[in-house]
Amino acid sequence: MNDRLSAPGGLALIEALVNTLDIETGVDSLDTPDGRAAFGLTERDAAGARELREALRTVCLAHAGHRPADRSTADLDRLLADAPLRVAVDPDGGAALRPAAARDALVSRVAAAIAAAVAEGTWLRLKACEAEDCQWAYYDRSPAGRGRWCSMSVCGARAKMRAYRARRGPAV
Repeated sequence: MNDRLSAPGGLALIEALVNTLDIETGVDSLDTPDGRAAFGLTERDAAGARELREALRTVCLAHAGHRPADRSTADLDRLLADAPLRVAVDPDGGAALRPAAARDALVSRVAAAIAAAVAEGTWLRLKACEAEDCQWAYYDRSPAGRGRWCSMSVCGARAKMRAYRARRGPAV
């Protein structure tokens, strides 16, 4: 959808999951075996993954300053509440959160990625494009962290053209 670099670390997983649905075309890669396999999912897991995806999209929209009236960030909180995680210690004494079991592995991987991103200070930079027909997840690398669109050349240009036309008024 855009030419941005993928999000760093575990946020790339979340970005990829949110972007499994192309809102503009309605194509959902979780409808295909290959799309599900990319996340280690079976057909039976797809409904839960879609629910997780949309909860993540809502939070990414909130990071960009958008709060859809029909969705709440509490949905993600609820989904992550039972994510089984454990602290894994490596041979050098470093520690990280890891999924504790194969059950709900995607939810646990997402929870671990969020925890790591919060610790690294990168979580709030994972956003969703403000264009209603897009809402593509992207990692905001702008210096001030105030990016609004996944692509300035597509979604940003469309928004700016709409604003220009609105200011200009009806054509005579």
